[in-house]
Amino acid sequence: MSAALTTDRLKLTATSPLFSPLWLGQLPLPNRIVMAPLTRARADENGVPSGLAAQYYAQRAEAGLIIAEATAVSEQGTGYDNWPGLYTAAQEAGWRKVTDAVHAAAGRIFVQLFHAGRMSHPVFHGGERPVGPSPIAAGPATERYDGVHPFTEPRALRAAELAGITGQFAAAAERAMAAGFDGVEVHAGNGYLLDQFLREGANRRDDEYGGNPRNRARLLREVTAAVISVWGRSRVGVRISPLSPTNGMADSDPATTFTQAARDLQALGTGYLHVIEPGVNGTLSGPASAQSPELASGSFRPLFSGAIIAAGGHTAQTGAARIRHDQADLIAYGQLFIANPDLPARFRLSAPLARPQRATFYGGAAAGYTDYPALDLPPRVSGM
Repeated sequence: MSAALTTDRLKLTATSPLFSPLWLGQLPLPNRIVMAPLTRARADENGVPSGLAAQYYAQRAEAGLIIAEATAVSEQGTGYDNWPGLYTAAQEAGWRKVTDAVHAAAGRIFVQLFHAGRMSHPVFHGGERPVGPSPIAAGPATERYDGVHPFTEPRALRAAELAGITGQFAAAAERAMAAGFDGVEVHAGNGYLLDQFLREGANRRDDEYGGNPRNRARLLREVTAAVISVWGRSRVGVRISPLSPTNGMADSDPATTFTQAARDLQALGTGYLHVIEPGVNGTLSGPASAQSPELASGSFRPLFSGAIIAAGGHTAQTGAARIRHDQADLIAYGQLFIANPDLPARFRLSAPLARPQRATFYGGAAAGYTDYPALDLPPRVSGM
């Protein structure tokens, strides 16, 4: 990139609200740009993060906040090859290398905790079926949810087992603290276990964890409360995907379902709510929620007083607009962060953006992971 960027140009681009600081509880964030949790499937067969993971995350430490990829809270919660976990000492030690590298680069990093629920296969569980709220598979047995393993009808969890699920999240939260993370995000979206309990398409229970929206949101309340007991309110966030059909999810009245969830999280004092907005389709064309405002990030503002993160194909311009119009406090970027390790700098300078290579999204080694180049900036600019 040319060194001929003028001081006026730099001042102009740096006035974007994306570059205003924010306090997340007692954690100061230098900007509003969040690296979204991005599964890269590069852990080893025991769920220990790749040796390259420390470099990968440290390269992106200019983000106001990094949220590390979906990380299983237990062996029962696994469902994919080469996804990381946080339920063994080796996994904790692997993540410690990541957090140390990010902190050495002056970054801040949370980890996203998840349980796959029905999005799993008996091969991960000694031949036993995966678990879920009800015995409803996410898709037909003739299809493969990850390109390898076919959809499987889960075993419905008994009510007496659900305290154990909560305990798994709490134990993983404790390991996250020991591993040096700055906080944790509870994954209640994208069709994984907590989302399965929330939405009636997957939850047909008739006990205190099923039926009406308050009952269906009960497990999310209990898990979030348990994680808050470890970390405190401001260091815990929750991610939801109200209208996403990912992994076979559906609900006949998502507005009521997710209004209940948001009110529950507000009552718990949860630090932030991370909303995957309507219309997300995996492209880089911008947020479809601009045309579909129902259950977009701004609709939760009257319900939730903590920070709101908006995710969903945003550009620098649409993200800034969300913040400017008080529809979000932070903006999460996914695919753009894969290909642009220095994404905040590129936004600040209105520099060209590299495009990610889908063929290297999942699995592999350095190619498509740590080898995307950063801008070649003159020393004066890189020190901004």
